[in-house]
Amino acid sequence: MPFDVASVRGLFPSMGDGWIHLDSQNGSQIPDAVASAVSRGIRSFPVPAGGLSRQAVAAAAVTTQARQAVADLLDADADCVAFGPSRAAVVSALVDALPVTRWMGDGIVLSRLDDEENIVPWLRGAARHGSSVRWAEVDVEQGTLPPWQYSHLVTERTTVVAVTLASSTTGAITDIGQIAGHAHAAGALLVVDATNAAPFVPLTMSELGADVVIVSAERWGGPRMAAMVFADRACMDSLTNVSLNPRAVGPSRLEVAAAPAALLSGVVASVDLLAGLEPEAGSRRRRLMMSMDSTYEYLQRLAFYLVSSLDSLGHVHVIGVDTHRVPLVSFLVRGVTAEKVAKRLNDNGISALYDVPSRALDAIGVRDAGGAVSVGLGVYSTPYEVDQLIRVLGSFG
Repeated sequence: MPFDVASVRGLFPSMGDGWIHLDSQNGSQIPDAVASAVSRGIRSFPVPAGGLSRQAVAAAAVTTQARQAVADLLDADADCVAFGPSRAAVVSALVDALPVTRWMGDGIVLSRLDDEENIVPWLRGAARHGSSVRWAEVDVEQGTLPPWQYSHLVTERTTVVAVTLASSTTGAITDIGQIAGHAHAAGALLVVDATNAAPFVPLTMSELGADVVIVSAERWGGPRMAAMVFADRACMDSLTNVSLNPRAVGPSRLEVAAAPAALLSGVVASVDLLAGLEPEAGSRRRRLMMSMDSTYEYLQRLAFYLVSSLDSLGHVHVIGVDTHRVPLVSFLVRGVTAEKVAKRLNDNGISALYDVPSRALDAIGVRDAGGAVSVGLGVYSTPYEVDQLIRVLGSFG
């Protein structure tokens, strides 16, 4: 069945505000079901889980449901899902939880394609422990992360490899399989930030080959809550307790404070919404796979149309490859600063990002050309909206 974008748009109240929202890197628009779930949760769960009151017990049940929802998204174990208020927060918790032995040897391998959320906490941890950091570089022509370089970056003394599954700026999808092979051969912990891919690509924990996967719900229409998911319970249990509760057990040991049950209600609602984008029967995991396949096909076509339309403008240069990407795109307008482009788009009711902190874009050299504008599609995006973007950009020619 063709993807029914008109029906999907009806699930998002902000689609009626007259704006074209092409800034999904900052967070998806919020579906009504998610907003309602959070609103009900604020009224129903004013206390955290952990007590014997009716409200505390209900909050604990919601926490369990949220762990299962994220586990279904990744085909993982719900007992291996830990929450935090942001990607940076969960990565920081992981950094703090690692035993000292993980900071010895050649230290960690990071990539310049990653967002700062999967870079800065590791740099701080390395500085604190006196560990060395090695960098995987971006192919400046393709905007990709060549996996071959990990064959010499990862040694028998490497202890952690942190890498993104997809770039928020160039949209490039990383070949995690090759990187996982090098990391596992060295006995290194492989941490994959799948946040930029999760709204667009069906994910399976075992296929990723990661020890830890990071996702953030606001990118697929949930509240601003992030999760880290472990492939192995033993690995998770081997980490230091970073919770304020010294008696915390299971994934709660990696949650500095209990996640607000109201926001976790929104996480559950957002995953259920993803699962319901196509009218399929079966388990939530099966429905998620079917819905994500349909979403992926629609957004791949729309992304191809977006990139092709941008390329048709002789004064616009798209950064990165045309294929094997998620629908997140950065571009330059010849002779015009990114700020000026973004302001004109804004004046025409189009939300876009510019001057995004990005080591990848810095390596490519976009600052010397006045900076890049970044746009991102969502499940609610349409060809008409792409046409409006192209119309405004065409006015610079």
